[in-house]
Amino acid sequence: MHPFTKYTRLLAASALVLAPTLAMTQPAAPTAAAARPAARAEDVRSIEAIMGAIYDAISGSAGQERDWDRFRSLFLPGARLIPTGRRASDSVGVARVWDVEEYIRVAGPGLKGGFFEREIGSRTDRYGSVVQRFSAYESRRALDDAKPFARGVNSFQLFNDGKRWWVVTIYWEGESPSNPIPAEYLRTSP
Repeated sequence: MHPFTKYTRLLAASALVLAPTLAMTQPAAPTAAAARPAARAEDVRSIEAIMGAIYDAISGSAGQERDWDRFRSLFLPGARLIPTGRRASDSVGVARVWDVEEYIRVAGPGLKGGFFEREIGSRTDRYGSVVQRFSAYESRRALDDAKPFARGVNSFQLFNDGKRWWVVTIYWEGESPSNPIPAEYLRTSP
């Protein structure tokens, strides 16, 4: 018997024994939730509400302060924001992993020049408390700009603890001529 086969069987047997216990275990309450600002009930009552709140919290006119406490209140403790792209030197894909405070510190100042982002289409998949939402977006410096300066796709992972929705991860890539937004993300799925 191959050594990995024995290990795989051991893992499978352990999973069968632990599965009933795990299924009966209540999900852990988000840790350090008390340290986070309280969310507005209307921001976290539904998938659509939390999506709108995220886009609204980062959008604003030039010089306008963002409501970072509102932004913080939407995220599960330990949440991540992950921008991706390609290095100009060799086109190798790169990703940067930020926690919420790093995003505010690093990306926040760039939003002060005027930044409005909105969803232009989406695809949502749900299984129980877990949601994956591909959210196509466009970004403008001012609401009345004729064209967006950027577009792309945000991949949101959302979680419902039975009381509210939380953002677990936002993982995104900007659109490029070689990587246009797929048509299925420019429509909205139920």
